[in-house]
Amino acid sequence: MTSLIIDNLHKSYGDLKALDGVSFAVSNGEIFGFVGGNGAGKTTTMRIILGVLAANSGDVLWNDHPISLEDRRRIGYMPSERGLYPAMTVRDQLVYFARLKGVSAKAAAQAAVRWTERLNLAHRLDDKLQALSLGNQQRAQLAAALIADPEILVLDEPFSGLDPIAVDVMSEVLREAAASGVPVIFSSHQLALVETLCDRVGIIEQGKMVAVGSVEALATPEHPRFEVYGAPPEAWMGSLPDAHILEQAPSTTPGSTSIRTVLEIPGGDGQAVLAAALGAGPVTSFRPSRPTLTDLYRHVVSDKEATE
Repeated sequence: MTSLIIDNLHKSYGDLKALDGVSFAVSNGEIFGFVGGNGAGKTTTMRIILGVLAANSGDVLWNDHPISLEDRRRIGYMPSERGLYPAMTVRDQLVYFARLKGVSAKAAAQAAVRWTERLNLAHRLDDKLQALSLGNQQRAQLAAALIADPEILVLDEPFSGLDPIAVDVMSEVLREAAASGVPVIFSSHQLALVETLCDRVGIIEQGKMVAVGSVEALATPEHPRFEVYGAPPEAWMGSLPDAHILEQAPSTTPGSTSIRTVLEIPGGDGQAVLAAALGAGPVTSFRPSRPTLTDLYRHVVSDKEATE
């Protein structure tokens, strides 16, 4: 059963349309990546989910009913800007935020220890936030979002400024939350990370959803694609009249004279592609190819801009 439904949200500031019919859903146990440029509408959507902003029209539904104030108390939120108190210790403010969510003092103190241990931050538990690195501040911010065992996680740019080890830790924590049944929605500009971590992705541009679906479905091209390292395509593409070159560049392997060619061909006859390339010379690598989420993002955004 789908838990969180965003249904036809509209939000305007005067003549500026911040959101224009935004709709998507996040199911229990699903990680949903919310992707878009600066000012596309990601943070506005998240703030409406939280009740910080009111939509001009549209609905936010939780378990098939309009989301209530009590429901929102069970959301774990991580803002893109720092939302903690610099002069307070990590322990004190985690306990404070847990208490605001209705957690008992004893349980809040235990949760502060548990989550800082899980996020490799326990050694800084009694340090003031302002003494921590930006990466450790991000870990503390995530601990604050998790401190009351939320039923929904909404995270705005949670990976910003993190080193690779911290990214791995945070990714694992989000996977664990989803595995326990929590719907997770997060925004990020790190599209390779979104592609690896998320079950489904929504791309928003200028307040409109331009693509929503599983990473696999969105990244499946209309026509099969192949990557060939071999002779220049001009020497063998003539026998493939329906094929279309998407990328062409010299190999980055030192000492190699191969040309990397990415092409798509209706019908997807990979054997015909390989035979044609071999007919022009040695082929050092051949494999099916698919666009990355970064490629997809560029494509759908450029298509939208071209129609406006």
